[in-house]
Amino acid sequence: MTNTQHNAQPSRQIVYSTPGMPASDGDGVKMTRIIGTPHLDMLDPFLMLDCFESDQPQDYIGGFPDHPHRGFETVTYMLAGRMRHKDSMGNEGVIAAHGVQWMRAGKGIVHSEMPEQESGLLKGFQLWVNLPSKDKMCEPAYQEFVANDLALQMREDGGQVRVVAGHTNEGTVGPVTREDIKPIFMDVNLPAGGTFTQAIKAGDSAFIYAISGDVLVGDEQVLCTRQLGILGEGTSVTITACETKAQFLLVAATPINEPVARGGPFVMNTKEQVMQAFNDYRNNRF
Repeated sequence: MTNTQHNAQPSRQIVYSTPGMPASDGDGVKMTRIIGTPHLDMLDPFLMLDCFESDQPQDYIGGFPDHPHRGFETVTYMLAGRMRHKDSMGNEGVIAAHGVQWMRAGKGIVHSEMPEQESGLLKGFQLWVNLPSKDKMCEPAYQEFVANDLALQMREDGGQVRVVAGHTNEGTVGPVTREDIKPIFMDVNLPAGGTFTQAIKAGDSAFIYAISGDVLVGDEQVLCTRQLGILGEGTSVTITACETKAQFLLVAATPINEPVARGGPFVMNTKEQVMQAFNDYRNNRF
């Protein structure tokens, strides 16, 4: 056996899957909470993943009025509809279909996220990504990109890969960067029978969320529509669309491996720091 064969790690397989659970947040916005539940508390450094999807305006039109954050990043990725963002620093923008906002709350920010339209489909995701202790009190910052700014890789089989962060095996590079955890965030569309293979660094946390269509992950398990699958160890993953075309998110990053203390919109390392965040917010120190 050669050294290369001896050191090779197998393709990642699904070790746990979950459909998430119904939830409500903001002003009564209905959603599915996939990470951040009793079934899946977190997947370091990912703290929460919500999917909102409805063609009934009453499910989402109340939006997310002013609310604070401290100690982590929010990633909002839209598939349909628009979300207007305003914050306490005077920033304002609109996230439209296939656009992304990667917001670093840092030491504290108050913002609102409100749907633009009064009817029609609203569909998208919000992912919470932790910050290490040394960065939790940094200045807030944004990485925000419209659809045309995201890297789009067209595949020979008619599929496509939108790359928010990381780079594909073919060298397509997403615009969002974070040097400490080196995230991968890809929106992949495959025709029936199409196969996508992506390198993932050994030891990184990784998951797939099946937006539509069923996919075969590795050579063992089918991940059904609207399910999240956590990937086990390995240095790559191979995903194949089953009998119909499929769309899925592939997300990965390096774990931070620090204590996590959560209190509503604040994520710190200790309970005392969370209580300080509430005190600072109540006293207008954000």
